[in-house]
Amino acid sequence: MRIIFAGTPEFARVALERLHHSDHTIALTLTQPDRPAGRGMKLQASPVKQFALDHGMALIQPRSLRLDGKYPADAQAARTAIEHAQADAMVVAAYGLILPQWLLDTMSGVGLGCLNIHASLLPRWRGAAPIHRAIEAGDTETGVTIMQMDAELDTGDMLMMHTVPITPTDTTGSLHDRLADLGGKLIVLALEVAAQGRLKPIRQPEEGISYASKVEKHEAVVNWHEDATTICRRIRAFNPFPGASATLGNEVIKVWAARAVDAAHPMALPGTVLSAEPAGIAVAARDSVVLLTELQRAGGKRLGASDFLRGFALHPSMRFDTPA
Repeated sequence: MRIIFAGTPEFARVALERLHHSDHTIALTLTQPDRPAGRGMKLQASPVKQFALDHGMALIQPRSLRLDGKYPADAQAARTAIEHAQADAMVVAAYGLILPQWLLDTMSGVGLGCLNIHASLLPRWRGAAPIHRAIEAGDTETGVTIMQMDAELDTGDMLMMHTVPITPTDTTGSLHDRLADLGGKLIVLALEVAAQGRLKPIRQPEEGISYASKVEKHEAVVNWHEDATTICRRIRAFNPFPGASATLGNEVIKVWAARAVDAAHPMALPGTVLSAEPAGIAVAARDSVVLLTELQRAGGKRLGASDFLRGFALHPSMRFDTPA
């Protein structure tokens, strides 16, 4: 098949690489415009763009696909390129732009339409941050759904699905990598099954719908008034982005790993340091204890608790700030 691919981050790049090494032809690739990143805030190509350039793929980066939007010239140029690609299907993975009705109609009129690789078991966690939210909520499993796209947000018919467990130590980073690999394999399989006429759409259930809203940096501030299990889930969910943080005095410290301690809650205010040992820094939560095991000072490296304490004077009775 001739495929148009639309995606931007690493999750999408993995799928593009799988498709590139399959029997399908990538006729056109769409990705977001370059964005400023890093300390120097220099323009940086997306992982999908870099892969496309490295492999000589046709590439466009429209700022919008809406013909009646802020960048109609971009949208019209994209429309022309898409029509000239003469593709049998469009595969979308974490693209970052909403597909307008003209694009859905164009692709549905020539073949399989637009297929989305979504990192959840729909209808659980529709929306922008399904991996983060699954870990934050304490889900024990997630997966990838190949979905037929429609005009609404992640509401289209399901075409293929595969489940994976979420382990007690999974972070968004580790789970992302497993789901990205699975998504690449699953979309290639879905296209093979579709070519044989055996891909059967299934409507999403009306029950169990939830929305994975975009993660905001302020959410990653540790709230010591929460219970230890919730705090530790949030730390895992926000690793590697945006990274959980806690303030001690005037210093913001990133917390990359922690675990809930099965111990009676001490008579201490939430956020109080109970002990600072090489095995971890014990901090009082609402009714339990959080053991911080990997931390990072501003401008420093991620360190285990033992190494961190060698360069940071942390003593019992000191107290982390708590959100109001």
